[in-house]
Amino acid sequence: MAVVHRTTLTPTKLELLAAWLPAQDWYLGGAGGGPQLSKVGGFRLDDPAGEVGIEFMAVGDVSGDQPVTYHMPLTYRAAPLDGAEGALIGTMEHGVLGKRWAYDGTLDPVLLAQLDALLAGKAEPQAQSLSDTPDPSVVAHLDAGAPEPDGLTVGVERVLRAGESDGAAGDVVGHVTAGWSLADGSTVRGRYVVVRQP
Repeated sequence: MAVVHRTTLTPTKLELLAAWLPAQDWYLGGAGGGPQLSKVGGFRLDDPAGEVGIEFMAVGDVSGDQPVTYHMPLTYRAAPLDGAEGALIGTMEHGVLGKRWAYDGTLDPVLLAQLDALLAGKAEPQAQSLSDTPDPSVVAHLDAGAPEPDGLTVGVERVLRAGESDGAAGDVVGHVTAGWSLADGSTVRGRYVVVRQP
């Protein structure tokens, strides 16, 4: 199980994301001055090899006319990932582990493999901020009769929308749902990941 350390990060995850986010084509923008981010939810998955940190972070942005919640799948590594320069979000100095490379997890093979394992019932979601603590509020679902995840298209929802958690439409055959907090303090659920027939 991954250990969640209570320590310092320089820069913080949110500072890295605030610099990286505006360059993404799915960023909805704000009123200028860059995003104003806060962590509002998420969960973790364990890397069986114990080398890569895997986090699915929900981040609230209140810089625009309407609050937006983004989904940031992240991986944290002790060394650069070969061939993944375009996925690098930045580096941080971790108070316990030293220098860490933070990546957009949608392009990290370790995160993708563990997401497939979660959908196949072979990995257990973990609490975002506690060590060795499963998070039963995270639900992974595949329709009966759906192929194994590696035969499907697994897509990350970059902008989270409350209530999109029940039922399926069209080619959607599964999802991963979890909760997050809104700017007004209320808690909602929605789909972090959607699985479709190819």
